[in-house]
Amino acid sequence: MTKTKWAVDPAHSSVDFSIKHMMIANVKGTFHQFDAAIDADPTDLTSANIEFTVDLASVDTRNEDRDNHLRSGDFFDVENNPKLTFTATSITRKDDDEYAVTGNLNLHGVTKQETFTVTFEGQGKDPWGNEKVGFSAVGAIKRSDYGLTWNAALETGGVLVGDKVKIDLQIQAAKAE
Repeated sequence: MTKTKWAVDPAHSSVDFSIKHMMIANVKGTFHQFDAAIDADPTDLTSANIEFTVDLASVDTRNEDRDNHLRSGDFFDVENNPKLTFTATSITRKDDDEYAVTGNLNLHGVTKQETFTVTFEGQGKDPWGNEKVGFSAVGAIKRSDYGLTWNAALETGGVLVGDKVKIDLQIQAAKAE
């Protein structure tokens, strides 16, 4: 199959994250606004062009005060750094449907190389004849690598917010017209 342009279906996709809180539990969140430019043969992603953008102001952890703090200068500083972007630079096949996708992740004005495990979940037609594909991606970043260092010491030792952020994407995309 040849490379095809795919458009993310936001109603059937998600960008989620989790981070350790008080060193005892994980807090989860999601971003409601995101988009991607995907030009790929879904059965062989090794030559794909992938660019992903997340609107950081769309963060939702089911707690308005925490979400507002995440948008502030202590964390994302969405006024000055409204987007997270990822552009793939290298894609290697790990097995039939799993890939290591390495690229430049820009967050909070800092760009670092990160690698995510991407799985091709399948391809088919919806009831209206539209061609669809599914992908999942998982990985983790260290928020301190991006200058996101706000924290608070705990009376019992340790810190309020962990450094490792786990990322989980579920993407359904439609063949672009």
